[in-house]
Amino acid sequence: MNVHARELADGFDLEHLTGEFYANPYPTYRALRESEPVKRMRNGSYFLTRYDDLVTAYKSTRAYSSDKKKEFFPKYGDTPLYEHHTTSLVFNDPPAHTRVRRLIMGALSPRAIAAMEPDLIRLIDMLLDCIADKDEFELIEDFASAIPVEVIGNLLDVPRDERGPLRDWSLAILGALEPVVSSEVAARGNPAVPDFLGYRETLVARRREKPGDPARDVLTRLIQGEENGERLTEKELLHNCIFLLNAGHETTTNLIGNGLVALLHHPDQKQRLIEHPEMIKTAVEEMLRYESSNQLGNRMVTEPVELGGIAMPAGTPVTLCIGAANRDPAQFPDPEVFDISRTPNRHLAFATGAHQCAGMALARLEGAIAISRFLARFPGYALDGEPVRGGRVRFRGFLRVPCKTS
Repeated sequence: MNVHARELADGFDLEHLTGEFYANPYPTYRALRESEPVKRMRNGSYFLTRYDDLVTAYKSTRAYSSDKKKEFFPKYGDTPLYEHHTTSLVFNDPPAHTRVRRLIMGALSPRAIAAMEPDLIRLIDMLLDCIADKDEFELIEDFASAIPVEVIGNLLDVPRDERGPLRDWSLAILGALEPVVSSEVAARGNPAVPDFLGYRETLVARRREKPGDPARDVLTRLIQGEENGERLTEKELLHNCIFLLNAGHETTTNLIGNGLVALLHHPDQKQRLIEHPEMIKTAVEEMLRYESSNQLGNRMVTEPVELGGIAMPAGTPVTLCIGAANRDPAQFPDPEVFDISRTPNRHLAFATGAHQCAGMALARLEGAIAISRFLARFPGYALDGEPVRGGRVRFRGFLRVPCKTS
């Protein structure tokens, strides 16, 4: 390990990150993996960067809890953000997690997702038509972020003319999941929760009065519950509707944006995919691995454990670095190489185990159709200025990517 890498590992502090890190965290992740794969942070938590350690934590749900009440109360206090982020599916353990996940998965069956494809193609082609009418366009606003808002809006059957605030609410709430929450971020996130909840209450009241088809309308399915009488409480229902939009929106936006920019930075792979569009599925998996939309996860140790020779008592918070694990050479040969034909590709972009992303099949479909049809329409697309990253460590994506069609 060279001197610079040693300095990166020694100086890494999740609560005090540099502009260099936000631009490119992977040299730091590599340095940590090689020298301190289980690194103790100043606040007493541990930061994990090896693939096998993340898999252990993901699959050991008894020893590594997803319940965030203890971790989040000091961070948020008694606020709307605390209530939301401790009620959502992803931040709960079984049996609450199992119950909510089962209800959601019932409306995300392979048949239901396949039925979404024609509408998804029409949406993407409409967005591409709009881009074709101008020489310059903004990749995120004009394309990547517009797709998941519409898809999740359709999934929850949100009237199209009411979808305007959804993205802003989502960004405000998700922004508060960063390791450090500034007063400005909290001031945006806390009002967004009740605003979003108020809208959801209206939507739920309408759906109770006029139910949709539970086979394709997730909101109706969540309201009606299972045939055995299992139902969500009103609080669980409302917060998990917000979670569904937030989880499906930001990560899929990042998948599409990160993927199309990665192709620009690797023109040989871009040309390869243009010439062999049938490779889109393995290409999407590589985009998910190479630039994971979600870079961090968190767990709380509930019983004494040992990782990498380091003993952790119950009550120890751990951060799971997905971005580092997805470039672990012990799992991925030549991990810094972007290879759209990589197989096998057991990345952790969707986690694994009980908390594996419930919407991963839908995200894969959105990414594959969006990227393949974009490339077919605009094979000569190029940057028209410097892309602007989102300035976040947990959700890695772009705020703006100025482009031209050729």
